[in-house]
Amino acid sequence: MKPWWRDLDRVLRGEATSLDANGEGRLGLPLDRLLLAILLMTMAYGVCMGFYAGFREGGPVVAQWLAVTAKVPCLFFLTLVVTFPSLYVFNALVGSRLTLAAVFELVVGSVAVNVAVLASLGPIVAFFSVSTTSYPFILLLNVLVFLLSGMLGFGFMLRTLGRMIAPRPECIAQQQCDSRHDSLAETECPPEGSEEPSTPVKARLVEEPGSIGGLRGCLLEWRVRTVFACWMMVSTLVCAQMAWVLRPFLGKPSEPFQWFCARESNFFAAVWEAFRTLLM
Repeated sequence: MKPWWRDLDRVLRGEATSLDANGEGRLGLPLDRLLLAILLMTMAYGVCMGFYAGFREGGPVVAQWLAVTAKVPCLFFLTLVVTFPSLYVFNALVGSRLTLAAVFELVVGSVAVNVAVLASLGPIVAFFSVSTTSYPFILLLNVLVFLLSGMLGFGFMLRTLGRMIAPRPECIAQQQCDSRHDSLAETECPPEGSEEPSTPVKARLVEEPGSIGGLRGCLLEWRVRTVFACWMMVSTLVCAQMAWVLRPFLGKPSEPFQWFCARESNFFAAVWEAFRTLLM
């Protein structure tokens, strides 16, 4: 059996989601190994995140370190459980023919890219956690890292979606004629304003490298992009509030260790307060 990191590397390089790898709207991703990779990488980031509790003034809080190592995986898997049904419904609303299994593969691949970026930035978070005692700074740094990794994960989702539901060649040809500047068309387009039928154009897709590279000559329909962008916003809000429900992750130096905090306020109010405190 291939090690999980080889499968993850193929996803990151775009090899597992290329046009040649897609078959009948399926990616064929090794879900079991990717889910294992997600678990291990989220735990790794949790360890890096826990450096703040392990090296803070007054001595390490080992319980907080263990807690954050367990909570980061829970954050991603619980968010996936809560948001996946809405993604499938949104997918059906735009007329996509992707099956439930294909949508799940798409989400798992997106989360894998997300947490790979997150884990790669973990050592940077650990470094700042050891070198500073500012709780607001570390909190905002982690929020920024999560935001950056999430954006790249969502970028992977949109690009892979474009590869999975790429338009028919004749549709691409018409897009090329409409653009008047596309070098992929191999014959001339009909004159502008002409009522004659469009001359058949032999079109081809040019695939850009990487997991977030798109297809030249192929753009997702605006309604598909809009609906999926709306779902991404909803997913981001759910993930943010899920983090608030599972808090504390870092643990405030002025408070004793606790597994969970009482329900109050919301994630965005806490981030704004941390930003204000950092500027004061």
